Amino acid sequence: MTSCLKLEVQTEDQTPHKWCISLAEDEFKRLLSHGNPVVHKVFGEGSLFSPLLFGKFFDPSDAFPLWDFESDSLLSNLRNSGKSSVDWFQTDQAYVLKAELPGVGKTNNVQIHVEKGKIVEIFGQLKLLQRESQKKDWRSCNWWEYGYVRRLELPEDVDWRRIEAYLSIDAVLEIRIPRNLLHSDTSASGVGKNSE
Repeated sequence: MTSCLKLEVQTEDQTPHKWCISLAEDEFKRLLSHGNPVVHKVFGEGSLFSPLLFGKFFDPSDAFPLWDFESDSLLSNLRNSGKSSVDWFQTDQAYVLKAELPGVGKTNNVQIHVEKGKIVEIFGQLKLLQRESQKKDWRSCNWWEYGYVRRLELPEDVDWRRIEAYLSIDAVLEIRIPRNLLHSDTSASGVGKNSE
């Protein structure tokens, strides 16, 4: 088994205005046109941080309801071409996300935050640009010039306080989000649902 580094999952991020500037499709094309190999690895086709991961342009700083979709169907085109490095699934105990993080490196540069128990944020700064962004919080400006992000809506039946994240030495991220078994039991029994 590959050795992993356990990442701290933070829940107390009070940064105002983070991710307030949206990445537009034309801006993304301009970013890729500069030819920076690290940027191409981080935002390239099949990457967790690519705005084109789900088949059409979707700003990664907007929360996406990932677990409402099956990975096989949403990523079928990328998988057929061998370009996907992302997978997610659910078990009776947890929701799991796995993704290769090319260009991010093996350092503990990846941060995981849970926002108000409803959104999980995966983000970090690009090493080559960290010095330039030290003057201000890079997440409140044109964040794509300094780093990367993917924000995902959490399902209602999760125990977000127990989320665990790991980064392997070959830069594969795994996030395990335990299901709240009490919530699952009441949902399965029809409690709180319209039974007509």
